[in-house]
Amino acid sequence: MQTSVRIAPYTVFSALVLLAASLSFVPVSPLSEPAAPTFPAELTTFSPGPSNPVFTGTGADTWDQKIRERGYILHEDGLYHMWYTGYRDGANQTRSLGYATSPDGFTWTRYKGNPIHATSWVEDVSVSKSGSTYYMFAEGENDVAHLLTSTDRIHWKEQGPLDIRYTNNQPLSEGPYGTPTIWREKGVWYLFYERKDAAVWLATSKDLTVWTNVQDEPVLTKGPAGYDRYAVAMNQVIRYNGAYYAYYHASAFPDWREWSTNVAVSKDLIHWTKYNGNPIVGGNRSSGILVNDGSGFRLFTMHPAVSVFFPVHTGRRPK
Repeated sequence: MQTSVRIAPYTVFSALVLLAASLSFVPVSPLSEPAAPTFPAELTTFSPGPSNPVFTGTGADTWDQKIRERGYILHEDGLYHMWYTGYRDGANQTRSLGYATSPDGFTWTRYKGNPIHATSWVEDVSVSKSGSTYYMFAEGENDVAHLLTSTDRIHWKEQGPLDIRYTNNQPLSEGPYGTPTIWREKGVWYLFYERKDAAVWLATSKDLTVWTNVQDEPVLTKGPAGYDRYAVAMNQVIRYNGAYYAYYHASAFPDWREWSTNVAVSKDLIHWTKYNGNPIVGGNRSSGILVNDGSGFRLFTMHPAVSVFFPVHTGRRPK
């Protein structure tokens, strides 16, 4: 809101003094403020690898006949390490955790001891390493987020459901809170979660025991564009060139029959701007995450099978 100053008929000298004083309060020119975050091509424009999909369910009568939702990949010690959710076709089938490795991100070998965790429902996983411990935030049965920990990537200990509170320290209302996505910075853990895929909220914790909403309003909502009009859920957050980028999946259909991969940018993890070129990958290839291969980012979409995409500047033509 603008305000105006009515100058009484004082002397010309007094008027000039007032004018000079008012000029000292002129806001700093926007040109001197930091530039708004952008969407660089290496984070938004990808073309498919030569032999997609690179990993699928077995299609046979095994515990991982099919795979679904967000798996997660870390590139460590010269290998790509992937955790994925497998299940048998049919109603009321438990989702179990599998593990696979690859030297190049194309050819994957399933761990012989799979499933590596079958005592509780595990899907939609997000993995972060701190010190010598791996922290897996996963969706459990009835879409309730829980935490598992490991020191060897294979043996996981269940730590129980996440305790998320409103800003007034009261527990969340009854209902699902799933697709947990984790970011850690300066000793603080940031947890993004969805409720019925209607929107995404943000909570923080310093001890991984109690999580408190940063605000009780969502930080990412559906729409208004058609591609994410009916569902949104976050998959991954990265920091790049001083800004945060969130990769999220969304649906343009009320029955969620098809999903897409999308991106948004933020300077504070709370206020997000969606990319005008969304979706960055369509065709029901979703739950996308970026993996740094040592020379740049690859985009892996994890649902309903694992496919890999490369930045267009690598020379591959986009489709």
